[in-house]
Amino acid sequence: MNSAPDGKTPNLSAKEEHEVEKSQPPRAAVLHEIIRTQGDQELERSIAALWWSALAAGLTMGLSLMGMGLLNSRLPDGDGFKVVASFGYCAGFLAVILARQQLFTENTLTAVLPVMTKPTLNNFGRLLRLWAVVLFGNLCGTLLVAYVMLELPIFDSKTDIAFLDIGRKVMENDASQMFAKGIISGWMIATMVWMIPSMESAKMWIIILITYLMALGDFTHIVVGSAEVSYLVFAGELPWKDFWLVFAGPTLAGNIIGGSFIFALISHAQIRSESGPPKESAEPSEAPDPQKLKKPSS
Repeated sequence: MNSAPDGKTPNLSAKEEHEVEKSQPPRAAVLHEIIRTQGDQELERSIAALWWSALAAGLTMGLSLMGMGLLNSRLPDGDGFKVVASFGYCAGFLAVILARQQLFTENTLTAVLPVMTKPTLNNFGRLLRLWAVVLFGNLCGTLLVAYVMLELPIFDSKTDIAFLDIGRKVMENDASQMFAKGIISGWMIATMVWMIPSMESAKMWIIILITYLMALGDFTHIVVGSAEVSYLVFAGELPWKDFWLVFAGPTLAGNIIGGSFIFALISHAQIRSESGPPKESAEPSEAPDPQKLKKPSS
């Protein structure tokens, strides 16, 4: 078979060439613009809307602690069964992301791209406002759900012990380990957010894959971890000082660095380094529309 001068497969009909165009994955620049548009939309939301959505997300993230505790309490001891129990960690992330609730570590990527694209004082101010409201709402939700899970007669004693063991496992890390593991966690969440627009049909499996690996690696996450560690505080096993200084502060810094200063910065630099106009599709009307993938208000 003779090749065409430009290297393309010869004798393709116009319809077949269009099928080739349609089957191509979106360019990195398209993913960047989709996420940047979502982030700009989030920056425009009112404080009240952000607060209620973030509070709901914090409450929902209690499902991760609940899922891991229930599985751990009902499976035999052993590393092999802990691998199975780690699937419980995915529950909160699945519910929060699929419900379009505000999760702080998602916003270390989505809300940062508009600022990197247009680094003005106004945009920096909008970013800090978003981060402050969402983080505060997330923490209020996780602390509330941990308190309710401990104080109300919901779970049996074996499950209560499993919840305590999960918090103790987190606190085996010192501040430097919390920070280092938080960087990996933030980077993994940012990777997940970047992947989802190109694979909307596989969104659930992407979330499960990334968050399951986070659980297996014991990587620290400011929102899930606040439920796990505050359970120890409310049970009287840990002072608030250790919650903030050993867990929350270092983990938060690590998540921000991993999501914003590593993944978002590198992804943004990649797009800004591309040169030349994109190749035009045979039928521009069929091109991906970033507007269709905007994150709706919660």
